Amino acid sequence: MDKLSLFNQNNSGQNSYPDLKTGWTVKVYQKIKEGDKTRVQAFEGIIVARKHGNEPGGTITVRKVSGGIGVEKTFPVHLPTITKIEVTKRADTRKSKLYYLRDKSAKETRKKMKVRQNTQEIKSE
Repeated sequence: MDKLSLFNQNNSGQNSYPDLKTGWTVKVYQKIKEGDKTRVQAFEGIIVARKHGNEPGGTITVRKVSGGIGVEKTFPVHLPTITKIEVTKRADTRKSKLYYLRDKSAKETRKKMKVRQNTQEIKSE
């Protein structure tokens, strides 16, 4: 058995978040190791893209604006260091990839999305 199929077999059920959609505002809690200490860091932003679904190579790209500068971070869905993903806002969008948000201001971004205000927490097992 090759390494890729072995990885897919081992990581198929771990940290699955099947219902994340683009346009939702999420908080991704990730364990970070600094020296001998570990801490949990939150990254809050809008899901800009979801690629490869819920398979082992699947990723989500989360974008936030910090200090007037846009920051995007790509998280593998099955990353073992992700402790939980918390959904803070749900928005309906017409596109599956929201790369056009890179050129928009925050006010224009809010106009583009229809927001439903529910909170939900998704924990990994």
